[in-house]
Amino acid sequence: MKRLNSVDLEKLKMTGAGRAMAVLTSGGDAQGMNAAVRAVTRMGIYVGAKVYLIHEGYQGLVDGGDNIKLAHWHSVTNIIQQGGTVIGSARCKAFTTREGRLAAAFNLVKRGITNLCVCGGDGSLTGANIFRSEWNGLLQELVEKGRIADTVAKEYSHLNIVGLVGSIDNDFCGTDMTIGADSALHRIMEIVDAIMTTAQSHQRTFVLEVMGRHCGYLALVSALAAGADWLFIPEVPPKEGWEDRMCARLEASRSGSRLNIVIVAEGAIDRNGKPISSNYIKELVVKRLGYDTRVTVLGHVQRGGTPSAFDRILSSKLGVEAVVALMEATPDTPACVIGLSGNHAVRLPLMECVEMTKLVQQAMNEKKFDEAVKLRGGSFETNWNIYKLLAFQKPAQVKTEFTLGIVNIGAPAPGMNAAVRSAVRLAIAHGHKVYAFHNGFEGLADGDGFEMMWHTVAGWTGQGGSILGTKRSLPSKILDKIVSTLNKYNITALLVIGGFEGYHGVLELYEARRHFEELCIPMCVIPATISNNVPGTDFSLGADTAVNAAMTGCDMIKQSASGTKRRVFVVETMGGYCGYLATSTGLAVGADAVYIYEDPFTIHDLKTNVEHLAEKMKKDIQRGLVLRNEYCHEHYTTDFIHKLYSAEGKGIFDCRVNVLGHLQQGGAPSPFDRNFGTKLGVKAVQWLSQQMAENYRQGRVFANAPNSVCVLGLNRKVVSFIPVAELKEITDFQHRVPKDQWWFHMRPLLKMLAKYQTSFSEYVPGSLKHLTKRSLSVDAGY
Repeated sequence: MKRLNSVDLEKLKMTGAGRAMAVLTSGGDAQGMNAAVRAVTRMGIYVGAKVYLIHEGYQGLVDGGDNIKLAHWHSVTNIIQQGGTVIGSARCKAFTTREGRLAAAFNLVKRGITNLCVCGGDGSLTGANIFRSEWNGLLQELVEKGRIADTVAKEYSHLNIVGLVGSIDNDFCGTDMTIGADSALHRIMEIVDAIMTTAQSHQRTFVLEVMGRHCGYLALVSALAAGADWLFIPEVPPKEGWEDRMCARLEASRSGSRLNIVIVAEGAIDRNGKPISSNYIKELVVKRLGYDTRVTVLGHVQRGGTPSAFDRILSSKLGVEAVVALMEATPDTPACVIGLSGNHAVRLPLMECVEMTKLVQQAMNEKKFDEAVKLRGGSFETNWNIYKLLAFQKPAQVKTEFTLGIVNIGAPAPGMNAAVRSAVRLAIAHGHKVYAFHNGFEGLADGDGFEMMWHTVAGWTGQGGSILGTKRSLPSKILDKIVSTLNKYNITALLVIGGFEGYHGVLELYEARRHFEELCIPMCVIPATISNNVPGTDFSLGADTAVNAAMTGCDMIKQSASGTKRRVFVVETMGGYCGYLATSTGLAVGADAVYIYEDPFTIHDLKTNVEHLAEKMKKDIQRGLVLRNEYCHEHYTTDFIHKLYSAEGKGIFDCRVNVLGHLQQGGAPSPFDRNFGTKLGVKAVQWLSQQMAENYRQGRVFANAPNSVCVLGLNRKVVSFIPVAELKEITDFQHRVPKDQWWFHMRPLLKMLAKYQTSFSEYVPGSLKHLTKRSLSVDAGY
């Protein structure tokens, strides 16, 4: 894949110099749109273009005047944490007419704007493509009417269009996630958590209606993340007789729980296309079961509030890529959408995405519901299959010969309990015995285990930390005792959920096989650590929650700094030697500088940063935020950096320190970590079950091959089991990090958006990716 180096950046600046571009938000609003507007504006200015902000969407484009304003660097300061869109959004009937588009073209041409970035849904993006295709005809009509000169029409003869998809429904084909969907899930899960406490107190059934008129993504992921008892989504109408099956399911689940949760998408229908309302479900439950039942319609609260860290980072990535795509566009370049594929921005042909998105509704209209689920994409289909697997499975009547051991290792990480829950339930459904062990490898050595039952893990999905308890100890010095415990409980497979110590510990167990035959059993590691430093995966359980926790803390600190003026905060994050947490948080909060171990810095760099902040204090925004990863430098400690900034900034700004500490490990897991943990727990048990069956001979399990001991990870868009023996070669054990880390390419974005002149040698530009049904089938993990 090609890379933009510093020479290419200079070419971009030459291309951008003197060009004019505009950004607008259209249709409904979505959390994260402001981060996108900020990124497009600042990247546009960075490459030398004039950037205009179009207020009130296409209506502002049609009306012109003060609705189209020239932006400056500080025009988009302090908006990254705001929900909605500060430049406004509006439905515009005028733009659907040629007369409206003619007015819009005139308003752009008279400002020399020939590059347009539109953030909205499929309707807004389709309108942008129509506008682009008519552009030459519109200019010619303006010439004929004497509104512009022929020379102007020739100079601005081509309009470049790039789209960003802003939609909480995540209903646009081609991109793994749309801007706003993750934030909407945060709002939903906050309410679900609150409702579950009161429902347990009163033994109630709650019916929650979430948004999703045509797409069930929010309802599906919420149900998976909440462990809901029943789910209604438009893509999968229930079969005839669903009322009886649902009531039986609710009644059965009450034997081990004090509550029921039913989640329904607002567009839910039955097989005949008749709407299924939340009130109808309530009346059914009351009539059939007599349960105290309440309905909660979440409504527009799902669109509100501050955007999540994921949406801020996503919008920043996509916004920067949108500008690069506009600057590189030629008259032959098709209009594109900037989407997410794995961890990277990609360019997708706009109309391919729109047409594929329309096919979903067409399939639903034709009652081809299986096809509709597949067209929603691999992640949607996997989420649905796993929900069915967990919601409708029961303990197996016939027991197998296999026994699964589960242990949590390392520091607590949000999402651990979700992984344990799904693993336990699926293993029991397969007929396996399951034993869990308290307090890591030490508890395993002490034989501190207990048998897990189906209802043992009820309500675990939303619990933070590690209910099983966890420790950092490695097994090398207690191998004899561990082997004794494995024999005592007849453990035939081991599931380890933990961080770097979990991976390192399982590697030690694998290497000890030559001394202990009892260790020749399948073993799987589910990475779970807020540091995101486990080799073999792009994401570890807990990292998303930790970034959101750190981001929330920094948002409050920024607010304090804005109130007091001319103040710089130095904030220390966790992460060990891995800079993922600090870098992601810095990008999500718009930090002025982020110091990490992987990006070496000197006293000269510190001096440059101080001078940069001093210059910033002379402008409108008189506050600063600097993040420091806890182990980024042996000598340049948090205290040192604080004192340096205080001394050098004396008379210009004052400085304060905040150490976020263990608040980054605590709290309820984010929707991503709940969903990801649930899916990884299922996939781990499916793999371990297969390994046990394949290696079962003469009444015992004997697995001695390297590929029987693996880390279960997500790499780009592929969930894979990678042998720990292979990962050993790419691991820096001294600093407890992988030797190569994918997220490092975010560093140039962070520096550029903070107005530092930086090389883009590490920036990986998006490639053009065509959309097919096959490409849709890949599970992105979200």
